Amino acid sequence: MPISSPLAAAPVSVPPAVAAAPEVPLTPPAPGPPAAPAAAWGLLLLLATIWGTSFILMKKGLVVFSALELGACRVSVAALLLLPFAVRQVGRVERSRFKWLALSGVVGTLLPAFLFAYAETRLASGLAGVLNALTAVFALLVGALLFGQRLTGARTLGVGLGLLGTVVLMGLGGAGAATAPAGASNAWYGLYIVVATAGYGLSVNVIKYKLSGLPPLTVTAVLLLLIGGPALAYLLLGTAFVQKLAVVPGAWAAFGYIALLATMSTAVAMVLFNKLLQQSTALFASSSTYLIPIVALGLGALDGEAFNLWHAAGMAIILAGVFIIHRAR
Repeated sequence: MPISSPLAAAPVSVPPAVAAAPEVPLTPPAPGPPAAPAAAWGLLLLLATIWGTSFILMKKGLVVFSALELGACRVSVAALLLLPFAVRQVGRVERSRFKWLALSGVVGTLLPAFLFAYAETRLASGLAGVLNALTAVFALLVGALLFGQRLTGARTLGVGLGLLGTVVLMGLGGAGAATAPAGASNAWYGLYIVVATAGYGLSVNVIKYKLSGLPPLTVTAVLLLLIGGPALAYLLLGTAFVQKLAVVPGAWAAFGYIALLATMSTAVAMVLFNKLLQQSTALFASSSTYLIPIVALGLGALDGEAFNLWHAAGMAIILAGVFIIHRAR
């Protein structure tokens, strides 16, 4: 997050009796980043609620469909929903921005859709929601490495704590779900989420610094247009998705969960998130990760997932790191 440099104030005027005294310029403290408007906070809370439900929806979709089918279906449905907007807006986007739209779409939407789904074949949905908090860590790291964002000692500490919490969750805490799919004890599937959140971190910065000025709906619709075609082609030609809908009991219900996931957590949430990025900083926008784990863990608990001290410890360490990142100057 760029921090304004202190500016020397004008010399202080003094009464005639002490006019001979040397004038000392006053240097005010460097101001922090501007406070986010109330509308940005409202968007942040709404996004946290929407995205917090996405992990349990993925879990329900995976009852019938594979991770690859779920990921391709999620992206395809979202792209089809916004296709009318994309067709109208695609001609208004400068050609130089298409490479950034494609990059953001691949690393911030397409690949995470598959990686999160694959991770949840072995992890509890609540744990996936906690690991998603690493988005803020990678948003800062990518911003510092590629976009000139300051990486102070305090922020470095926050990054270290976030990564330490990840190790606790994956190495010691286990998957923590008695009702998770077979093989749920392999908590190292959380590495797929680590890679996905790194993609989120890159995408957040690309949208903020390379796609600024474009309306949020345009960014989302055109981005999905670029990745939706390959996803739909793979779904229909490379998977058993259509056959499962025809013959597998419960397939339509599972598809309903995926469609809801695509509508709210991908199409609608992406528009809201891009709007939030225009109203605030990339770091503030990624701070929805404070609340997403609470929603995800709560829904997971209602669905019978376990939650133990290791999970609490890992979540506390990750969120402490995120807190330090956001408070550090």
